[in-house]
Amino acid sequence: MDNVVVVTGATSGIGMAAAEQFARRGEQVALVGRDAARLAAAADRVRNIAGSPPATFRADFAVLDDVRAVAAELRAEYPRISVLANNAGTAVFAPTGTVDGFELTMQANHLSPFLLTVLLRDVVDRVIITASAAHRSGVLDPGDLSFRPANYRPMRSYGTSKQANILFAAEAARRWPDVLSTSFHPGVVRSRFGGDSRFVSFGMRVLPFLRTPDRGAQTLVWLAYEARERLVNGGYYADRRLRTPGPHAADPALASRLWDASLAAVGLS
Repeated sequence: MDNVVVVTGATSGIGMAAAEQFARRGEQVALVGRDAARLAAAADRVRNIAGSPPATFRADFAVLDDVRAVAAELRAEYPRISVLANNAGTAVFAPTGTVDGFELTMQANHLSPFLLTVLLRDVVDRVIITASAAHRSGVLDPGDLSFRPANYRPMRSYGTSKQANILFAAEAARRWPDVLSTSFHPGVVRSRFGGDSRFVSFGMRVLPFLRTPDRGAQTLVWLAYEARERLVNGGYYADRRLRTPGPHAADPALASRLWDASLAAVGLS
């Protein structure tokens, strides 16, 4: 097994399904998650497929120091990472700040994956970011990434973080042309997403049109294997096809501003 694939948010949903699919292909899978018990359960599932236990790394993306620590652990463990699947994310339905002073959705969905990727940039071949069609509701202001509870709107905040994902992948392609960076929309997947809302949790259980996690992970896994020359570096994909994101997620000037603001936010400027 020569290829190392790091999957964040690997303990449920799309991340768990992707980890299992990579394991079936014989890859060396590293699971990143915030809950030790759920990490152990996910490792058992991957071990049942691969025949040997995968490496696990605990990190809470609501804490930037956790992200710095897990980046150091990954660098110490792997001289080369074939794929970094930035899949970890959340949506919260009440205004929530982090210990680092940011809105939780923006930190978990963008700033922490951004930090992890920058810290691993020189050892990674491909970066794949789980975005969403919800980016079309985003209203990103790179000058305002801090926590402002009075302005909090749950789905607007989620959409803004997904807008940031697409801009991040595109800007990474411009700044790091040697790294293949893409983002994708997995569809609406039946998962633990939005678990702190009884209404959303109920919908995740009963709505008939939701995708399975396995189907939601298909484009992620495809992006990991498709020949580089057949993909657009910085592209946004859905159902294995290149898509055009909303105009506010395809603005190079906004992407550049977000990059610089994100570096400053995570202490790397």
